[in-house]
Amino acid sequence: MTLAPGLRSSMLIMVEREDTAQKLGSGDVPVLATPRLVLLAEMCTMQALRPHLEPGQTTVGTRVEVEHLAASLLGAHVEISTELVQVEGRRLVFAFVARERDLVVGRGTVERALVDREKFLSRAAAR
Repeated sequence: MTLAPGLRSSMLIMVEREDTAQKLGSGDVPVLATPRLVLLAEMCTMQALRPHLEPGQTTVGTRVEVEHLAASLLGAHVEISTELVQVEGRRLVFAFVARERDLVVGRGTVERALVDREKFLSRAAAR
């Protein structure tokens, strides 16, 4: 398997109560929560990678940088797009952008590491 820059994925969500800062406890307003934005970006990277992984392989998140630039109210449609921009051995760096119509509401990077699932879990259990 070879992963190369340019791999993309996107998803469209409608902000629901479960997505809000109020519900998640990261704030007290009914808008898209920053932790949910991070989760959506990570989900989008996994969606892009899944068809390209060999049996037994997975990726784990190692770093996230996010700028949450504008609030998205309940019922807003937000599209999250990711693109693999850098591959350094097992290290994969994705850029992401979240848009509500033409407005950029968030952007950042998600770094993931390519791992063997069994070895990763075995090392984690041995600690």
